[in-house]
Amino acid sequence: MSTDAKSVEHVAIIMDGNGRWATRRGLPRLVGHRKGAERVREIVDFCPDVGVKYLTLFAFSTENWKRAEAEVAGLMSLFRRYILKEAKKLHENRVRVRFIGDRSRLDAKLIALMAELEEKTALNEHLNLTIALNYGGRDEITRAIRTMAVDVASGAVAPDDVTEDSIGYYLDTRYLPDPDLVIRTSGEERISNFLLWQSAYAEYAFIEKLWPDFTSGDLKAIIESYSGRDRRFGAALA
Repeated sequence: MSTDAKSVEHVAIIMDGNGRWATRRGLPRLVGHRKGAERVREIVDFCPDVGVKYLTLFAFSTENWKRAEAEVAGLMSLFRRYILKEAKKLHENRVRVRFIGDRSRLDAKLIALMAELEEKTALNEHLNLTIALNYGGRDEITRAIRTMAVDVASGAVAPDDVTEDSIGYYLDTRYLPDPDLVIRTSGEERISNFLLWQSAYAEYAFIEKLWPDFTSGDLKAIIESYSGRDRRFGAALA
C-alpha cells in the first residue's frame, strides 16, 4: 500500500450542525437543512478544482429516524426537491451520482428519483458524488454479511474465499476507493456509524464550523493540512 501523503482522491464528509445553525438564529430546523443543501452545491463544484475525484456525503443516517416526525418528513421532501432541482446541473457538470444505504424504508417517489439520477449520470467522470441516505455503517456490514452468508450456504462462495477484498465486494461502496480523508463539521468528534469498514486508514478532521457555514476555502485548508501528513499504514518511518 502506498505511503504517498500528497494526494487526496476521496473525501467523505459528515455534514453535521444544520439544525443547530437554524436554532441559534431562532429559525426552524428545516431552514438549516435547506441552507446545508445549498452548501453541498458549492462543495461539489469545488472538489475537482483540488483534485478530489470522489466525494461522499452523509445525508441521513439509520439513526435519524428517531428525530421528530415533522423534521424527518421535511428532510425527505428536501431530498426529493434537491434531486429534482440539481439533476440537470449535476449531469451538465459531468458528476456521477450514486446513493448508498438501505432504500427499503424510503418512499417510492424518492427511490425512483434516486434511481433515475443514478442512471442519468452513470457515464459521467468529472466527479463521483456518493450520497449516504438511510445509511449506517453497522447496517451496511450486517446486510453485506447476510448476503455473503447466503452465497456461502449455496456454494457460490467457499469459506476460504472470505477475505477483506471479498467482503468489500458486498458493501454498498464496492465501486469506490476507501476515503483518504473524513471531515466532520459542528465540533463533534465522533464518526457516528459512518463508513466504519472503509475508513479504517482514513485521516480525520473535526472542525468547529456548522455545516451551513462550511466553505470551499475550509475544504481547501483541510486538504492542504492533510497532504502534509505522513500516512504509514502501520509501517515504520524510513
